[in-house]
Amino acid sequence: MPDSPPIPRHVFVYGTLRAGGSNDIARFSPAPLRIGEGVIAGTLYDLGAYPGAVLGGEGWVQGEIYRIAPALEAQLDALEEVRPDDSGEYIKREVQVRVAGAALCCLVYEIHPDRIAGRAPIASGDWFRRD
Repeated sequence: MPDSPPIPRHVFVYGTLRAGGSNDIARFSPAPLRIGEGVIAGTLYDLGAYPGAVLGGEGWVQGEIYRIAPALEAQLDALEEVRPDDSGEYIKREVQVRVAGAALCCLVYEIHPDRIAGRAPIASGDWFRRD
């Protein structure tokens, strides 16, 4: 019996990986498939050249959803410095994102809580609309 293809995964990107960002996800290979825009509950922090989101709470974080292959997920894990013991710069989580009225399970890279000390939140929740 042949191996079945891997189940597609989805990722919610909210910072430099968004279309037009300095790490635009469309530049990666294999190419992701854009699904749409969405928001998640959280607070976005300005870390200088990039943002970090803390999930939950009353605020909202604006982003984009992409379908990705396992090889691209591995590249994103490396870029975001994900570690198996959650000690890296970002921690990979799964969240439900509403897209066109339906919930879609997406990966999201949450900033490690130690990295936001003294950092200002981005009130708009949108990296591209930060002040």
